[in-house]
Amino acid sequence: MLDRVDFSAEPLKKEAYKPAYDALIERLVVLQQQAITQGVGLVVLFEGWNGAGKGSRISDLMYHLDARATSVHVSPDADVASARELGRLGSGVTGYHPLMQEYWQALGERGHITFYDRGWYTKATQLMLAQHPADLVLPKRGARHYLESIEDFERQLTRDGYVVVKLFMHIRKKTQRKRLDRLYDDKATRWRVPEKKLVSTKDYDEAYELYDKLLDGSDFSFAPWVLINGEDKRAANLAIAATLVSAIEGALEARARDASKEVTPLRTAAAQHACAPARSRFETVDDPLRVETMDHSLSIPPDEYKRELKDLQKRLFRLENIMYQERVPLMLVYEGWDAAGKGGNIKRVAQALDARAYTIFPSPAPTKPELAHPHLWRYWTRLPKAGHVGMYDRSWYGRVLVERVEDITPPERWAEGYDEINEFEHDLIDWGAILLKFWVDVSPEEQLARFTARAEDPAKQWKITPDDWRNREKLEQYASAVDDMFRLTSTTYAPWIVLESDDKRYARIKALRIIVAALEERLG
Repeated sequence: MLDRVDFSAEPLKKEAYKPAYDALIERLVVLQQQAITQGVGLVVLFEGWNGAGKGSRISDLMYHLDARATSVHVSPDADVASARELGRLGSGVTGYHPLMQEYWQALGERGHITFYDRGWYTKATQLMLAQHPADLVLPKRGARHYLESIEDFERQLTRDGYVVVKLFMHIRKKTQRKRLDRLYDDKATRWRVPEKKLVSTKDYDEAYELYDKLLDGSDFSFAPWVLINGEDKRAANLAIAATLVSAIEGALEARARDASKEVTPLRTAAAQHACAPARSRFETVDDPLRVETMDHSLSIPPDEYKRELKDLQKRLFRLENIMYQERVPLMLVYEGWDAAGKGGNIKRVAQALDARAYTIFPSPAPTKPELAHPHLWRYWTRLPKAGHVGMYDRSWYGRVLVERVEDITPPERWAEGYDEINEFEHDLIDWGAILLKFWVDVSPEEQLARFTARAEDPAKQWKITPDDWRNREKLEQYASAVDDMFRLTSTTYAPWIVLESDDKRYARIKALRIIVAALEERLG
């Protein structure tokens, strides 16, 4: 793929360059304001060789653009040695954070331009080289390939109102060495070229082959690569500006076409169910849970509950300390019916842990900045540190539950949400997280009794809202949505687990047993 760049052309002269560039920049400035108004986000990824001029090209653009709606994320320098250190190779953990989290967090809102000076391709290449060069073309056994995670991320961005522009700055070996030597020889710029960068030029030929494979394998139709001749700075500036102008113009035209389409809300359970995909592209369990088959008779004697609760909490406390030292993240997702006992269950888990070692993440109505990002962004940015516990009182599954039933999200978007969630959860597993997904179940009769008790108790009236009563009237629609959630997201690597909670004590003990067993299995 890299051989498509033609280095034989004569350098562009200033008199031809300046009027053309000025016209493109003027158009780009106008388009940026239109993109802000229309909520079109632009993600511009600069990848390429050391010394190819990525930073200078970004600086040229930043000088002209509206800084209030533009940001730059610079990935730190890394090499194979540091990748090995962070990757903890052989353990299945790709670092202290998931591969993509650094880039998830840096993502600007729709309407903004986010420049990435080196990004997920550089990081993935380092990790692949650190583990085995074959990983550039072959995935690790039992794990998703890094390129699959990258493809999923870029596809999700394009679905969510972003345009992804991927630029690869290409220069020849002799040009790279000349530029790096010049920077190194100047005391004012030597800090930009550590010894390892100079040494890396010796591996140009090997790196060329790897880059070529990487670009070819990630030249997606929705996010294709644009190869830039980095040896001619003027020609590079023109090509980059023209690419951005074309990308924004295309996105604004597509937005105008979409706005002209009539959207009809789907309010019946049958119509909503018809929109759900027939199956997930991920492997799911053979016999998924179903709402109508839940057992509401399970319970535990009070004396046994007290004894086992104390024992399980002691074991969990000990395991959490080992988990911290091993840097294993634990993520507990709680979904379920209103008044099923999610909060009480979370409290009994938290009671066993060091308060510094866990975070409880609730899922209230999204804020304005969260609504201006992809749906998963609020969870991409709310992950536990490696060795810590994250507990989610409701979660990313709101996409396929409340947003579906309440017609908050267009059907085509929540229908795509099942596999977007599966993709996210697979990235968490590949990171090394223990992910347990609990459905806290309660019968309609017991739920009504709890609603009534809350309404009559002044100390608990805050727990009951008009929405809770209204949701009971949509039981059929919610049950259909829950069944589809079980069917499409109970994957082999992250299956759903039911906590039968008509007896809250039974559900609490079952959850603690499962958490302890999962930690013991991982930690040996």
